[in-house]
Amino acid sequence: MIYKENISGQGFQWNDSIMKKLLVVDNNKVMLKFMHGMLSKKGYQVKTAEEGLAALDILKTYIPEVIFVDLVMPNISGDKLCRVIRSMPELNDTRLIILSAIAAEQKVDFAEFGADACIAKGPFDKMTKLVLDALDQLAQDKTSDLTEKVIGHKGLHQREITKELLSSKRHFEAILGNMSEGILELTPDAKIVYANTAAISLIGTPEEKLLATHFIDLFNETHSRRIANLLKALDGVPQTISEDSPVALNGKQVSLSILPVKRDEHRSIIIILKDISERKRMEVQLRQVQKMEALGTLAGGIAHDFNNLLMGIQGNASLMLLKLYPGLLHYERLKNIEQYVQSGADLTKQLLSFARGGKYEDKPVDLNNLVKKSSEMFGRTKKEITIHPKYQEDIWTVEVDRGQIEQALLNLYINAWQAMPEGREIYLKTENVVLDINYVKPYGVRPGNYVKASVTDTGVGMDDITAQRIFDPFFTTKELGRGTGLGLASAYSIIRNHEGIINVYSEKGKGTTFNIYLPVSEKEITENKELHEESIKGSETVLLVDDEEMIIDVGANMLKALGYKVIVATGGKKAVEIIEKMENSTGVPDLIILDMVMPEMGGGETYDLLKAINPNIKVLLSSGYSMNGQMKDILKRGCNGFIQKPFSMIELSKIIRQILETT
Repeated sequence: MIYKENISGQGFQWNDSIMKKLLVVDNNKVMLKFMHGMLSKKGYQVKTAEEGLAALDILKTYIPEVIFVDLVMPNISGDKLCRVIRSMPELNDTRLIILSAIAAEQKVDFAEFGADACIAKGPFDKMTKLVLDALDQLAQDKTSDLTEKVIGHKGLHQREITKELLSSKRHFEAILGNMSEGILELTPDAKIVYANTAAISLIGTPEEKLLATHFIDLFNETHSRRIANLLKALDGVPQTISEDSPVALNGKQVSLSILPVKRDEHRSIIIILKDISERKRMEVQLRQVQKMEALGTLAGGIAHDFNNLLMGIQGNASLMLLKLYPGLLHYERLKNIEQYVQSGADLTKQLLSFARGGKYEDKPVDLNNLVKKSSEMFGRTKKEITIHPKYQEDIWTVEVDRGQIEQALLNLYINAWQAMPEGREIYLKTENVVLDINYVKPYGVRPGNYVKASVTDTGVGMDDITAQRIFDPFFTTKELGRGTGLGLASAYSIIRNHEGIINVYSEKGKGTTFNIYLPVSEKEITENKELHEESIKGSETVLLVDDEEMIIDVGANMLKALGYKVIVATGGKKAVEIIEKMENSTGVPDLIILDMVMPEMGGGETYDLLKAINPNIKVLLSSGYSMNGQMKDILKRGCNGFIQKPFSMIELSKIIRQILETT
């Protein structure tokens, strides 16, 4: 007899004149010998395999019409072997018959894993008839009696020990299936024969495709060599790939524990996979925060000292301008000095953005208005850029330092402009969003309602390496002398200090999108009042407290020029001594201007001692630093205001009058 392949390509046709190819898979050698002898005598071409991996090797070159599969086998169990076979297109027309002893011990849903029939093992004479009848029905395509129930289980008695073993097997399968770590079992030559649910999810390959594949083939060349070396070195001693130096698997970072297992003559390898991608992301985020905090401390200290110097320049220029008017000698030069001081102050604001708690004045605002105002101002200076805004209606309120958020947005616009040297489009978008715990966790902020602002350019884009460093202070892709690299780092710190999120998405050659998320506030928006544009004089008594002689000198002269009686104290201790004496004699000054950062006794301690002497005393904090958490605490304790150095005479006069005229 001759075996012929169906020319139509639809598989193999049954015909009495054609020898049928069969494959029997069973780990019981007696059963294999019985099946091979019995079927061969009936004219069938029979091959046998003692377990699933051997069967799959045979199926690479041998396409049977019927495969008999035992359910309980080493390496790959029968149900999983059926699923693997059903995933192979070349075996679409092959029929699967389960031939198992446990069919009499438990319910077997053989159709669920792709089998066409299930025969319970029993006495050989009975099995001979059942097997041949099943083959005959398949040949005649009479399968209805085969698919409805397990064949041949009647008259077979359940064995209690088998029931207990099956129950124990199900118990351990349930445990393994619910573990968060991925568990794999490998043969000694590293073929996968078991994978729990977590491992399948982690690897991202269906079980039927995963089984019988080489474990090493899951990794790229670099990591596969590393794992191959560990497997070679196993030799009864567990090996690990630690969380400090993980391998890449399906886009994730994974640590491995490799455990050799020996049971009697059976040897295997257990692999425990642990996805540490989230932890690594958190570590990167933490390092970024720590780096920004360290740089913020350094930059803040430099900016503070620089602002004190600028205060001296600003104060002297303001005092000289009091005696001059436009047209006189040196007037314009002094006005230029004031402009340069303002430019220097703008630079220190960028530096101070790195300092912890760098917000100055939080107020409820409409983010649409901030984006619109800042983009229109930017657009007037960059005519080659076309801006396309899309604003969310009924945008939620956010509570922010208006000036700092405008600065952060402006930095993003400038970055977009620089990424488009020939001039193209910038797309702006605002929207209300709700962020869940999974999204915000890497950023260390609270889940909930946020307002999102996006700035998208059509520029050159960035590669992954550049995108990872884009928020680093002093990192820039511009030529030497064309930028400081502070803009995006400043924007990052501003948004972080507002307990928000800033991230970037970019593709080389396809542009860049920066997304800002700011937490929603329940407060109502209030309109800003217009301030007077000229200095406002007064005649009250002011105590000026500062440890810098330069600030004492220029500050006292500015206050005198505004009409105030001035007392000076070179430090917190001296200020407390002066107030104690005045409280017992002439009465305390109408206002104290108190420096925040001083040696021996800082502004916070000094303020508390002054208020203990006289609770009604009025205090204006002054500092080269921007507003931080410590200053906010003092303001909450009753301090009347804050002014940041360097300040002009007009700014000083306005805030003094505001405090003194407030009862």
